[in-house]
Amino acid sequence: MYALFLEMSGRLAVVVGGGRVGRRKASALLEAGARVRLVCLEARPADETSPHLDWITDPYRPEHLNGAALVFAAASEEVNRAIVADARDRGLWVNSATEPQAGDFFTPAIVQRGDLTLALSTGGKAPALTRVLRQRLASQFDEAFALLVDLLAELRPLLLARLRDPARRRQAWERLCDEDWLARLRRDGAEKVRAAMTSEVLRLADDSSSPL
Repeated sequence: MYALFLEMSGRLAVVVGGGRVGRRKASALLEAGARVRLVCLEARPADETSPHLDWITDPYRPEHLNGAALVFAAASEEVNRAIVADARDRGLWVNSATEPQAGDFFTPAIVQRGDLTLALSTGGKAPALTRVLRQRLASQFDEAFALLVDLLAELRPLLLARLRDPARRRQAWERLCDEDWLARLRRDGAEKVRAAMTSEVLRLADDSSSPL
């Protein structure tokens, strides 16, 4: 199995099935910036207002896959098998909710903290364990991690400009990623830590003659 994150912004994902699983997958895809075509027998609920969601109340047909980048089969077992076969005929990656091993990929359990994404999967073999591990990670990774990612992104141009040597730059990054910054974020807040981290970068740049 090869793990990767897909950039879905503006790309079309087709979800077949309007039940709990299909709705959840459609919601996650919309949050990722995808355009979603949801095909199901249910009418579109009043609270589904996203302009990027094309809700089609219709029995599944192969042409519903036209233009798709990814396909999610979240209907009945029989319909899902037809979707998998049609997607394979078109060379499309497909995920099957009822027979995970029949598809091309699995959707992991996600812990999201800002731009930090933690993904877990057991390859469809033990979804209950995946849920347990996700809950554990969710309790261990709080919003301080999201703030740290944002601060590191802000400081990246300054660090690249002031520290030219690759070895010193790598060591500086390691210092800025120290867990102590997380504790300081929780205690002092982003503004004070931003100032302290900026001072640290400038100090390291000015002290370039001494080892890090």
